[in-house]
Amino acid sequence: MDLKQLSRTLGLSPTTVSRALNGYSDVSETTRKRVIEAAQQAGYQPNVAAGRLALGKADAVAILYPPGVGELGDPAFLAVVGGLTERFSELGSDLLLITTQLKDELSTYARMVRGRRVDALIVARTRVHDARVAFLIDSNFPFVAYGRTQRCDEHPWFDFDNTAGTQLAVQRLVGFGHRDIGYVHSPLELSFAAQRRAGFESALRSAGLACRPECVVGCGLGRRSGYEAMSRILALPKRPTAVIVDNNLGGIGAVRAMLDAGVVLGREMSVIVYDGVPEDNLLSAPKVTSVAQPTAQRAGAKLADMAMAAQRRAPLAELQVLWQPQLEAGATDGPAP
Repeated sequence: MDLKQLSRTLGLSPTTVSRALNGYSDVSETTRKRVIEAAQQAGYQPNVAAGRLALGKADAVAILYPPGVGELGDPAFLAVVGGLTERFSELGSDLLLITTQLKDELSTYARMVRGRRVDALIVARTRVHDARVAFLIDSNFPFVAYGRTQRCDEHPWFDFDNTAGTQLAVQRLVGFGHRDIGYVHSPLELSFAAQRRAGFESALRSAGLACRPECVVGCGLGRRSGYEAMSRILALPKRPTAVIVDNNLGGIGAVRAMLDAGVVLGREMSVIVYDGVPEDNLLSAPKVTSVAQPTAQRAGAKLADMAMAAQRRAPLAELQVLWQPQLEAGATDGPAP
């Protein structure tokens, strides 16, 4: 039996029956109970797709990401996705992962928004100047940015205090007596990378130190680029006594380069990796000292709650959340040689 047949049986309009089944307050309690009982007796099964269309809801939230940027090889990102998926399932919604080429990113966002294919979007790997965020602000479409942008006062975001994280790393190394500290960083157009670099520099200034320019090396979001960046530092006539790496995938490559060069970690050179190194990295290295975020699973659940709140148009002050990192001691840093 479909909605029209149920309506004819009850002698009510399809609109009234639909609104009764969906709990609208303009339908009396007597009518609602009558409709529900008749639907149960008739074995009526609602057309979910039609219902979503009628209500203007997709019951889905999407993350768009370009292939090759490192996320799908990043255990931390996958853990966030796991937290998102679990929480959305509890909330009766779905998480969609949609690939898009960088050059087509904005047009893909436009299709999602104009076609109402999803109820909200999560913008991952934010940039300092982010055209995706600007488009969503201008479109007045519900979204949460996973990271701040230059326009963060105007939009919902969830982030970690990246500046404080690298400050913690520098302070720890300075406490060990290090005065010559190198730095391996992700592309600085990415918000987290710019914030972490700012924290690194401010902590050095506070300690009355400077970083030699040749000891600051950029890398991509991958193991190979981290390996190459650290190899450049290791090839310097005068190596720094410690290095901070601002991302975990690059950190795997950087630690591998140090091991391949025969460096005794924590004694000959120290290294701290932001977000740490996954336990299943096959490096045969001791536990890496890291700047750690609260669990990625919790972060995913928080993002899901915020995406749902953004759909309800919750006050912006409730949709801007900053969590603090902490330093987790390992065996890869120690007193300056």
